[in-house]
Amino acid sequence: MKTHQPLKSCLVRRLAAASLLAGLATGAMAQATAPSTPVATPPTTTHAVTAHAAQVPQLTIRDVYDRMEAAGYRDLREIEWSDGRYEVKARNAQGARVKLEVDGNTGAVLRSRIKH
Repeated sequence: MKTHQPLKSCLVRRLAAASLLAGLATGAMAQATAPSTPVATPPTTTHAVTAHAAQVPQLTIRDVYDRMEAAGYRDLREIEWSDGRYEVKARNAQGARVKLEVDGNTGAVLRSRIKH
């Protein structure tokens, strides 16, 4: 009787990778040959579009960082998007820790609070 030797782990990994790639290729081919159907979009009103546009920032976090640094703020630690504006934790020109509220569209500092 002939006994089978266990497969080596590298061979098992190669077979697993090959079957994964084959599955991905099959899925990609099926997706490419599927007929495209238009997706229905719900009707939008001017108010809904305006409200959504107000919530999407025009400035990126990098833009805000650069503007705050150019304005003299240093040690910028956190920049987070919240309710149409960025919240920034930094140090002002005097070295005091501050929390800033920055307009997400213009980059203007709306509020500056010194943190104790």
